[in-house]
Amino acid sequence: MSSDETMERVDREHRASPIDVHVGTRVRLRRTLLGMSQEKLGEALGLTFQQIQKYERGVNRIGASRLFDLARVLDVPIGFFFDDMPPEMGGAAGATRSRGSAFGFAEGQEGFEDDTLHRRETLELVRAYYRITDPSVRKRVFDLIKTLSPTE
Repeated sequence: MSSDETMERVDREHRASPIDVHVGTRVRLRRTLLGMSQEKLGEALGLTFQQIQKYERGVNRIGASRLFDLARVLDVPIGFFFDDMPPEMGGAAGATRSRGSAFGFAEGQEGFEDDTLHRRETLELVRAYYRITDPSVRKRVFDLIKTLSPTE
């Protein structure tokens, strides 16, 4: 093997996999929606916040047992971490739950940009929504927001 081939193989091995990056992004999304710090998540898993950072950036792969622990601590099904995976990364269009159902909404949110999920306003809205303890009031708020948004 030539040195160029060796360097290319080493580079490939150290590059974050798109799937690892996607799963890490989903970990960060859920942690943020819960208002949980990297430090708190690390404590719950017996890890440092630096390790959580590496998982969230996709630098380190998350093994099966760790993914199971993350799902338990973040209170989501394991499939949540793979929701919205693009078809080119192995995601099946229409086979996974819609983005909306991952957050407990009744319908999917078609045309919802990934950037929208990471805006502070979105996160604050979702946190406030889930602080409403009465399910009937929460449903009425949800219905109100749906009636205020433009129809397609």
